[in-house]
Amino acid sequence: MADAKKSLKMVPCGGCGTRNFIPSDLPPFQTVACTKCGHPVMVSVALRQFELREVIAWGGMGTVFRAFDTVLQRDVAVKLMKPELAAEPPAMEAFYREARACAGLNHTNIIHIYTFDEFEGHKYLVMELADRGSLDSWIERDQRVPELNVLDTGIKVAAALDTALKHNLLHLDIKPGNILFNAEGEPKLVDFGLAQSIGSQQEDAEGILGTPFYIAPERISDRREDFRSDMYSLAGTLYHALTGQVPFDAPTVDEVAMAHVNATLTPPNKLVKDITRPTNDAIVKAMAKSPDERHQSYDDLIMALTAARSQLLVQKFRSR
Repeated sequence: MADAKKSLKMVPCGGCGTRNFIPSDLPPFQTVACTKCGHPVMVSVALRQFELREVIAWGGMGTVFRAFDTVLQRDVAVKLMKPELAAEPPAMEAFYREARACAGLNHTNIIHIYTFDEFEGHKYLVMELADRGSLDSWIERDQRVPELNVLDTGIKVAAALDTALKHNLLHLDIKPGNILFNAEGEPKLVDFGLAQSIGSQQEDAEGILGTPFYIAPERISDRREDFRSDMYSLAGTLYHALTGQVPFDAPTVDEVAMAHVNATLTPPNKLVKDITRPTNDAIVKAMAKSPDERHQSYDDLIMALTAARSQLLVQKFRSR
């Protein structure tokens, strides 16, 4: 019995906090399912001075771990690239693009990149920790996000996108899953893997990159984009958070994409009656089919959302 105890290690689950006893000799990065919620649990792994302790998220490019920087004594996130992708030039270029893009941007609401490195064959990004869920998980949990929180998030992410624009950069994949929250509740824009410099030409063979539920119509119909394309996607993201429904839905990806081009948008307050008119109007304008009919700068969008926020607070105060 004593030997059996020695061969196990108690590890808390990053998903639900349940204590799990797992084999202490589990191979590096191999996980077992939490006994309560099924979230992956692992034995900590060292990458240079970074101690990877638990899985936060995973996707097509790799896995994100909560880690501890033993030199600077702080919690960080480490995004570890899948080994099989390291030999694929397009995948590596996307990984490098994300590292370079974020590293060149200094804004409170853009995730901070600390370093990009390789250790024993593992390529990884070390970044600011934002582990309190995404806007997507908030929508999934509560169906709808309170209007005040949506406006706060929209104002801050719009300011982040304005900073990217000043550095001649388009994000091109704004969606609820790419807005994370840190321990203080601050939204952080992440995943610049599809980011492009303004004026760069996308090869037709690449197709349209981005998420069809929030993609701007001009990216589909005319194969062109500018900062107003990101603005449209942000507004579509806020629309989803406010109403619990994506702006356009259809049985296939192609039909969803074409709905952005051809279908009439249902205003948010037609779906949820208590959404205030200023909020509704700011989002509807940002989602106009023609870029020329949208807000013509992020400052304009931020002013519209800020005015809506102020009026919402006044309305709440008067209703007390």
